[in-house]
Amino acid sequence: MLNLKQNRLRKAKQTRIRIAKQGKIRLSVHRSNQHIYAQLIDDAKSQTLASASTLESDVKKETTQGGNATAASIVGKRIADKAKQLGIDEIAFDRSGFKYHGRIKALADSARENGLKF
Repeated sequence: MLNLKQNRLRKAKQTRIRIAKQGKIRLSVHRSNQHIYAQLIDDAKSQTLASASTLESDVKKETTQGGNATAASIVGKRIADKAKQLGIDEIAFDRSGFKYHGRIKALADSARENGLKF
């Protein structure tokens, strides 16, 4: 019997295999109780192209808490802006096995509103 974390990681692994077959840049999201992190990853080169999180000083100025949907939407906007600067507009969304709900959904919606397609 798998526990919750092992089950989430198993789902994440399956998703990453599917995304690798597509050959797109991957927007990987990770959340903890206090923060949320987003990275643009090129799996072909095994390279992180850009990242954003609630630990960045600009984000800390805008919000008091890093573990809520407001902070997640700010991170989504920042990662979309960084992707635009790199000339990336189409990505594959990797939610790392987390349910598409709450902070994960807020980050994704914010990234879509700011020009990313997935």
